[in-house]
Amino acid sequence: MYYNSIIETIGNTPLVKLNKVNKGIPGTILVKVEYFNPGNSMKDRMAIKMVEDAEKEGKLKPGGTIIEGTSGNTGMGLALAAISKGYKCVFTLADKQSKEKMDILRAMGAEVIVCPTNVSPDDPRSYYSVAKKIHEETPNSIYPNQYDNMSNSRAHYETTGPEIWEQTEGKITHWAAGVGTGGSMCGTSRYLKEQNHKIVSVGIDSYGSVFKKYKETGKFDEKEIYPYLTEGIGEDILPKNVDFAMIDHFVKVTDKDGAIMTRRLAREEGLFCGWSCGSAVHGALEYAEEHLKEDDVMVIILPDHGTRYLGKIYNDDWMKDHGFIENTDYATAKNIVKKRSSSYKLISIDSDQKIGEVVKLLDELSISQLPVTKSGEFVGSISDTKLLNKLVENPELKSKPISEIMDDPFKFIALNTTVDTISSMMNHGDKALMVLDDKNEAHIITKQDLLMAFAD
Repeated sequence: MYYNSIIETIGNTPLVKLNKVNKGIPGTILVKVEYFNPGNSMKDRMAIKMVEDAEKEGKLKPGGTIIEGTSGNTGMGLALAAISKGYKCVFTLADKQSKEKMDILRAMGAEVIVCPTNVSPDDPRSYYSVAKKIHEETPNSIYPNQYDNMSNSRAHYETTGPEIWEQTEGKITHWAAGVGTGGSMCGTSRYLKEQNHKIVSVGIDSYGSVFKKYKETGKFDEKEIYPYLTEGIGEDILPKNVDFAMIDHFVKVTDKDGAIMTRRLAREEGLFCGWSCGSAVHGALEYAEEHLKEDDVMVIILPDHGTRYLGKIYNDDWMKDHGFIENTDYATAKNIVKKRSSSYKLISIDSDQKIGEVVKLLDELSISQLPVTKSGEFVGSISDTKLLNKLVENPELKSKPISEIMDDPFKFIALNTTVDTISSMMNHGDKALMVLDDKNEAHIITKQDLLMAFAD
């Protein structure tokens, strides 16, 4: 027996039982190892589905071009489809993606355009916007848009879900997956719940992503959005493929916890997988510890292969630089917040407050920067350096509202962000950072706080 092309080998990936990283947790915990797909990730499934659906609809014609914004894995799947079917590819990636992902896509003949990570989705520089613009300017092209293209979810409804149901002989009780575009989580969940409505689905999210808060409150909270390093899960948008009715619970996982679990999977289970795989397993096990029973069967999807991350989480120097290396005690934002007095209250200024009044306040409090609020929302920030420069240019500004000269709001970070990561962010231009404590109260972290943390 042989296959007519590489894309015919997509799917039917194995289920493997975890034996060590889940020690002490009841139930049977299995992982769906998606790096057995030819492109080494689960994205092969939806990539070929999006292309074939576009062909059926007449949107993609011979000699056409596939243009997509991707974190790398979808690009690989689309590249395989393009090679097999005779199309060209152009991919946009955020600059936080690993160099290995970019190199692999170029090796497959794709044109790769790298875009900045820390810009809003509607910014013309974002990898979403750049992909759309190139599509608009390229005749006979498609922009599959994995986020809102429902072929994404359908691919997993038609393949991943049935495979898991058959492989577990219908005994699955819990389904866990990282939530990025939403396709694998929600398409698979929909199929499984149709077979047994009692199956519980657990979505894994990143700190810095909007999903968990939106699921629990129905509110799209921009304060939840801040930079994080994990690739492939979490979003600062709400993709159409994310059907929150198909996700029963969300668990948030830090960059560090995901990275450490990924390395443990390689060393303890022989599963050489990607960063979001570690995040999925860490979050799923956190849920399982409290909720799984002996007779339960949980399946966790492992999206991709470790070769994509050789220069990052599988590199000891990179791990040390980010405070992620195992068995090392690094202070975090939580430690900084914990040491503050119980009477601590964040000082902020209203956007309508006069510049002259703000100058006096900074002097009285002997502080160098403050967050700016409007109707309880953080809308900006101001520093003594900015005030001085502006007043030297124009002393008459004293009577103007601070909103006329304020900078962007300070970024919010996770409580578990390590001090070396905070230091790196401040070295790259952040004058101060914000964090929400366990009671959802806001705190500011300054360079002085960092110095005190390193001195302890």
